[in-house]
Amino acid sequence: MGQNMFRTGFLVRATHTVLTWVITLILFLHNTDLRKCEEQGELLLPLLFFLLVALSVLLYFAVSLMDPGFILTDSVKGSNEEMESMIPQSLTPRLRRCGYCLLQQPMRAKHCQTCKRCVRRFDHHCPWIENCVGERNHRWFIVYLLVQLLALLWALHITLSGISPSLTWEQWFRVNGFLLATLGVVGVFSMVVLLLLGCHLYLVSINCTTWEFMSRHRISYLKNCSDEENPFDRGVICNLWDFFCVCSTVVWEKIYARNTPNSV
Repeated sequence: MGQNMFRTGFLVRATHTVLTWVITLILFLHNTDLRKCEEQGELLLPLLFFLLVALSVLLYFAVSLMDPGFILTDSVKGSNEEMESMIPQSLTPRLRRCGYCLLQQPMRAKHCQTCKRCVRRFDHHCPWIENCVGERNHRWFIVYLLVQLLALLWALHITLSGISPSLTWEQWFRVNGFLLATLGVVGVFSMVVLLLLGCHLYLVSINCTTWEFMSRHRISYLKNCSDEENPFDRGVICNLWDFFCVCSTVVWEKIYARNTPNSV
């Protein structure tokens, strides 16, 4: 993990971390609700806000440095190998061998050109975290987005509480300059994170990845399905339960074969 911090994504992660703490410092130093609570000796809200920001940073690094589900070998372990052997090969599309890393790709896996590895249940490569989002870190990516959104919305409220009126526009901009800049940055990031979280929750609820949603017509196991058909969809409740609560590796070929009995 220590080596990963000094690869290509170090600058992105450092920028995110510095920006987060600079904004937090601005909110604590200006005449916002946080500062007023400190001056009155009411430290609960400032402490909770600080802990929420710290949690968002920790989750950011956890998702950024986590193995998203890289495929390292062709071998399939234990029970999964036994389960796959029970699947009639005529019912599932033939597994591909990656043209880049020459490994056999399980269903829903894809080679990432940036990471230069194949990733299980590939969703997308996120430049924000400079890592792929895949089978092993996708749920934590969504948890991070939720915590980040809460921190941003709270920061937005705190920023608005610190903007004070002035006699002239020039004086108003001079007095509130840092808070106005913070308001712009936090506002933009809030909208981006809200959009990302909404899109990912929708896709999770139908058991579809971003890659499958955007490139359906080019994916071998989906291009012959109708637009309304998703062989991995088990209903909203089951999809959400499987996504957030089931941590074991899923043999998607078996689910595909069970839900598409007429596939060839």
